[in-house]
This record gives sequence, structure tokens and C-alpha cells, in this order.
Amino acid sequence: MDLKIQYKVALVLAASKGLGRAIATTLANEGASVVIGSRDKQELEKTAAEIIASTRQVNVIAVPVDVTQPDQLQNIVIETIKAFGTIDILVNNAGGPPFNKFESFDDEQWLATFNQNLLSVVRTSRLVVPYMRQAGGGRIINIISASVKSVMDNSVLSTSMRMGVVGMAKLLADEVAPYGITVNNVAPGLILTDRIKETLPAGNPEEALKQKTKNIPAGRIGKPEELAAVVAFLASEQAAYITGTTIPVDGGSNRGIY
Repeated sequence: MDLKIQYKVALVLAASKGLGRAIATTLANEGASVVIGSRDKQELEKTAAEIIASTRQVNVIAVPVDVTQPDQLQNIVIETIKAFGTIDILVNNAGGPPFNKFESFDDEQWLATFNQNLLSVVRTSRLVVPYMRQAGGGRIINIISASVKSVMDNSVLSTSMRMGVVGMAKLLADEVAPYGITVNNVAPGLILTDRIKETLPAGNPEEALKQKTKNIPAGRIGKPEELAAVVAFLASEQAAYITGTTIPVDGGSNRGIY
């Protein structure tokens, strides 16, 4: 299937590794020009070079950004416009907050998570919508968490903020639909990223991974590229009638019926 995103311009956040990197690579493979952002400049530039080498898409540029800083978000949007003239696809993504019990988190940690996982999505979407409206369409895709579909233990920070993104995205989708702009969320379940690997015990990580798959009907942990494929479809012309929704990518682990 030709997704018709060749020559489109994509801005992908938290893209130096993990899901963001897989998404940026997939979009570049489809012919999109890609701007990737993350905090670590050295790692980000290395990732950009590797994406160029693997996809042969030369229009991949790296712009350091801390998504909790509004001036830096504004800068990456400005740099994208300078380089390519527009933004057709925005992938909002950020690292996840720590896991623990409700009473273990203070105001500072709640505010930090609010800035990182909710307000960053609001700010970046607000910055790109005028460009998408001017261009006659666009795609906003938010990477959230499967915890919005099925509660995960000790995920109070993540779940609270991701649910906020779901509500915001639903209302924004209504407002921008007349301009050909879609807004959707992708909710990853257990995907094998560095964040998951870091939680595994050093002694027997293979056994720990096996235990984690017990409640996954697919019988395995997902690959970043599988989630990236869903994002690429949502970014396509063929997905123009999909908006305001949240799509889980979790191997069937969510048991809800809706």
C-alpha cells in the first residue's frame, strides 16, 4: 500500500531511541522528510545519521529539545518550518514518568509529569495547528500508554496525564476536523524498548520477559516497528476518516470490549 506520505514533513519528538526512533525511521522509509527531537544532542545526531544511512532519506535533521521547555518546543517548530516550509505530521512523544504508589509522589513530581506528558502535547499541538490549517490538512498523533484502556499497577502519574491527553485530543479533533486535520492517540502495551529492558532483573532477563507475556494473547512482547507501522498508517491519506480515537497496540492484552 502506498501511504502517500512521500514528501510530507514529519516532526517526531523523543526520537533518539525507542518508539520515537522506530516511528521516525518508518516515516523516513516511506519518503517523508523528518525532524527528530530529544534532549541528548549527541545521541540525537547519531540517530539522525543512522536513519539517513538505513533509509537513504537525506532529509532527516536533528534538533535538540526538552519537551518541558516551551521555548525549546517553539524552536523545534520554527526550525522545521525553516528547513521544510511546513509540518504535515506531528508525533507527540515523551518519556514515561516513574512507577510507584499514589502516596509516594509529591507536588513536584506531579507537576513535572504534567509538564512532560500532558502540557508538552498541548503546547506542540497548539504550535503546529496553524501551519496544518494553512496547508489544508495534517496529522497529529500522540503516543500515550495502554494504561488509558486498562489500568496498570503503580501507574498513577502516567495514567492521570495520558487520560488528560485522551480528553484533549478528542476535543481538538472536533475543532480541527473541518480543516482536514486528524488527531489520534496510539496506546502501546508491552513493547521491547530500553525502558522495558531497564526494568528487567539482571540475573535472568529472559525469564522475566517470559513472565511478562503470560497475559498477552499474542504470546510475546511487541516490537517498536509494529507500533511505528500503526503511526505511519494514521499519518497517511488513507487514514483521513480516522480521528479522535485511541488505538491500542498491545497484542490483545486489553480485555475490554468497546
